[in-house]
Amino acid sequence: MAESQKKKVTGYDKYVDWKVFIIPVVLMLIIMIFPTPYGMKDVGTEYQVGPKAVINMVTQDIFDKNSSDVEQWQLLIAQVMEKNMRMGALNKDRFIKRDYKWVKKNGIQATEANFNRAVQYVKDNVPEETYLGLMKAAMELRKEGLKYENLSEKDKKAANKGAWHIKVSIAMGVFVVICFLTECIPLPAVAFCIGLILVFTGVIGREEVAMLYWSDACWFIMGSLMFAAAFVKTGVDKRVCLMMFKKLAVPNIRWISLIFIIIIAPLAAFISDHALAAMFLPIGMLLYQNSLTKDIPEDPELAKMMMITIAMACNIGGPGAPSGGARNVIMMTYLADMFNIDIGYFQWITYCFPFLIVMIPLTWLIVNWRFKPRIISLAPAMKKLQDEIGKMGAWNKQQKISLVIFVVMVFGWFTEKEFYTLGIYPIRLGIGVIAVFGAIAYILAGIVNWRDYQEKVDWGVVWLYAGAIIFGRTLDETGAAYWLARTVIDILAPLGMDSGLPLLAISNGLTAILTNLMADGPAAAAVGPIALNMAGLVHPGTTYLPFMAMSTAIASSFAYCLIIGTPPNAIVYASGYLEPKDYLRVGIPIFFVANILLLFMTAFFWIYRGFAGLPGF
Repeated sequence: MAESQKKKVTGYDKYVDWKVFIIPVVLMLIIMIFPTPYGMKDVGTEYQVGPKAVINMVTQDIFDKNSSDVEQWQLLIAQVMEKNMRMGALNKDRFIKRDYKWVKKNGIQATEANFNRAVQYVKDNVPEETYLGLMKAAMELRKEGLKYENLSEKDKKAANKGAWHIKVSIAMGVFVVICFLTECIPLPAVAFCIGLILVFTGVIGREEVAMLYWSDACWFIMGSLMFAAAFVKTGVDKRVCLMMFKKLAVPNIRWISLIFIIIIAPLAAFISDHALAAMFLPIGMLLYQNSLTKDIPEDPELAKMMMITIAMACNIGGPGAPSGGARNVIMMTYLADMFNIDIGYFQWITYCFPFLIVMIPLTWLIVNWRFKPRIISLAPAMKKLQDEIGKMGAWNKQQKISLVIFVVMVFGWFTEKEFYTLGIYPIRLGIGVIAVFGAIAYILAGIVNWRDYQEKVDWGVVWLYAGAIIFGRTLDETGAAYWLARTVIDILAPLGMDSGLPLLAISNGLTAILTNLMADGPAAAAVGPIALNMAGLVHPGTTYLPFMAMSTAIASSFAYCLIIGTPPNAIVYASGYLEPKDYLRVGIPIFFVANILLLFMTAFFWIYRGFAGLPGF
């Protein structure tokens, strides 16, 4: 086991490989000094000048005044409408359902009294048809009406600044991906390089960058790794593991990996994939550690196979139901507001859950194909676990307390959003706060001390994912992801790939690539409006529209290839057994298989079934 522990920190023991590191640095600098393409200036115009132009248009239309001359509550109407337009929420009903908490969350300055007055005015004085027409006109102004060459000098300066931010984001993306794939610099150091690049290039300020390194997702990864350390110390992981697999007649690694996928993937359609990865990580590590023998003291392939299986099972499960991820709800909202087509919860499951069912055996086959462990039978591990639990005797006090804390924490993960919506919780906790609460609860209960967390938590992974969150957020907020999506689709359109299944394939592939670089929600949000607008142009009023929405949401879950692609990838990386290239070994085949399966499912199952009486395309 000493050798195993040494192997876990090998990547962090490396120094910079300048022969390789110079490549991403030079490429990043070349992109930055390269002349700015017009497309970036156009998107910079849309992101930097567009909001102001839309707000002014709304106040002119509703109140016949410029935005600088209206009262606070009138300006608030325009600000909320502009924010809704960017989110694809075009219907009046979406405006009326917004509350004051939503306004504060989205950074709109307002008093509650002014907000209530604004909502009441829209409800009473702006007809649904007028509201929808104004929102569509505002969207048209932002996307097509504003031209860089027609801007004032002041607005051109703002657009140029936006274009520079996009160029920096693209350059930084090249730098980050190459560094992750080559490990030419320790990966947590890459996370800090992201913040430094953004500050030195003026994309964000020095005060803001520090705050960006902490988010709810980052807190979740930190808290989940801390609770995993406490869970392992008490031995509860041994009892849970044995309960899961003791009835297995042949405890072969192939069948155990299949059980992992069969259990985790369907659950991920209904509950947090973050939580599932955190719950099963200690079990996977325990199985590996107890499988080693004197003859085979190390089997890296076995460790990698178990860790990757947990991550991929979490990743393939999300498309199964709307609750499987924010991306699903985002695309459902876009579709409802842009084209007035609703997809029900159960209806979504009947269309998308078959994808999950087919992906389970395919993922299992690919994982077993790509990893060839020396240890096949885990029967000795099961026997060893049984002996260790026998020595423990009955459940002791610490194990019972540990289990209670764990159950309370999991219950909080599953219900915090619903309970907040129902008014049971006065504030939204977030899964990250609950994870840290659980980690602190283990200390308060005397289960662990801080030394346990200090030595057993991979803090580098925490910083790694913190940097990844900043990276993804930058791609989204600067418009870089949107620029990439629009550019690719514009390039391929003249090739006859701007309609039918070819357009679906392009949209799915582009979304799948982006989601490996940023969070799944922003990836769907970046590609979704472009793809749906094109779908509405080439196949209006047909089944193509809901099919495009569902396929974009599914494709945004294909974050199989990079550590930063999704929290489950980062969580299992904390085991210390994986290298970045291991994600590519299994991620690339699953990536292509998933894209092909999604296209085949659309071409045969979805088209054959149709959608709610809509004509086919």
